[in-house]
Amino acid sequence: MPNIDSAKKRMRQDKKRHARNKWRKQRVREQIKTFLEALRVKDVSAAETEYKKVCSILDKVSSTSTMHKNTAARKKSRLAARLNSLKAA
Repeated sequence: MPNIDSAKKRMRQDKKRHARNKWRKQRVREQIKTFLEALRVKDVSAAETEYKKVCSILDKVSSTSTMHKNTAARKKSRLAARLNSLKAA
């Protein structure tokens, strides 16, 4: 445990940030799960709406320091490729 006041404050801030980042990443994972479930049952319309939700959440999360913009773009690209392969089939 830190003894200096500024170090104590830093620990409090880190704890809050960690919880916030964890919550944001969990939202992304849950939305990706629902998208992948729609892909699994081969429901194109549901998959498209879920993909839009995933993109929205990824854009919001990548605008913060939780996730880098390129990471979000890479995830969106890979999910879009899976959606397009379902549409082609």
